[in-house]
Amino acid sequence: MKKALLASAALLAFSAVAHAQSSVTLYGRLDAGLEYMNGVPDGAGGSTHRFRAESGDWGTSLWGMKGAEDLGGGNRAVFQLEGSFNTMNGQGPGGGGLFNRWATVGIANNQFGTLLLGRELFISNGVWDFDPFGQSNWSSASLVRGRNWPQSSNNVSYQSPKVAGFDFYGQYALSNATSWNGNGTTAQGREAGAQITYTAPLFQIRGLYDEIRNPANGTLGGDYSTSNGAYAYSREYTAMLNVFLGQFKLQGGYQAIRTSGMTNLLPGQPSTLDHEWGGVTWQATPAAALIGAVYHVNGNNGAGNATIYTVGGSYNISKRTLFDLQIATVQNSKTANYGLNANNYGTSAATDNPLAGHSQSGVYAGIQHSF
Repeated sequence: MKKALLASAALLAFSAVAHAQSSVTLYGRLDAGLEYMNGVPDGAGGSTHRFRAESGDWGTSLWGMKGAEDLGGGNRAVFQLEGSFNTMNGQGPGGGGLFNRWATVGIANNQFGTLLLGRELFISNGVWDFDPFGQSNWSSASLVRGRNWPQSSNNVSYQSPKVAGFDFYGQYALSNATSWNGNGTTAQGREAGAQITYTAPLFQIRGLYDEIRNPANGTLGGDYSTSNGAYAYSREYTAMLNVFLGQFKLQGGYQAIRTSGMTNLLPGQPSTLDHEWGGVTWQATPAAALIGAVYHVNGNNGAGNATIYTVGGSYNISKRTLFDLQIATVQNSKTANYGLNANNYGTSAATDNPLAGHSQSGVYAGIQHSF
């Protein structure tokens, strides 16, 4: 009996230590609202309007879990699993997998940084911190048709600690093909990028380089007859700035998107894009924020240019729940057909893009809860 009691006490003590050294957090975000949009193609050569329930306009609905285990010596084993879903119908990401945003495991150390392996948001999502609307559905991703917010598999990434205001983040994704850059045998070509950020009390700057290669042939270009072209496979050079002025935050950025190895390029299909934006957020009260922003893109080869003008804001009714509102319009040049949503290149009704040279406007109002 005495030995049994001692063994039980030892097991309880070990369990308590293990529990103290490990942690798992379940988290998520639900975003839903109502959206009105005009300038939508009707499939018969004209335009129409629509009114619908929508999920994710202010921010992606998602759920996930993350955890850490203390390994001693300042080291921690860490993991994160995260997937997106549609609040309106409960459906998940489909072919993207249950954890289509994050599925990583790695080692972290406050002195040496964090090394992760697995699936992550691609490094170009580093735009998020410098976009006045935080890469909401109508923002910096719209005019580059989602080029700066994809996910990436087969990753090895490293995040450095902050030293003298600087920090570094790098990401490298293998193609997993017999050809290093991709040869059509896998779903993803090689992807890579690096960013460096400097943060000071009054401002923050970030430089970012990334590339996404065509899995069919490993090039930094695409066949517009079978892919999204420059919006899918290209290099991206980005410089961004945040300025903190009390209740006001000024934000701006410039992206140069460049390709090589483009095929079946027709007039109106760009091989290069120049993308700029700027905006201001006024934190009028601790609960209320007002935002105004302008996004602009210019493409070569007759792709034209487009500008989004947008205003909006949010009101926190609690620490975890807010109401949001956004009003936006995109104005296209004669040959351009960019829409408010980050849709694929094209003019068919399925793309949701307006007719070439036409504008598109919308209003979205919703609620978002985080846990």
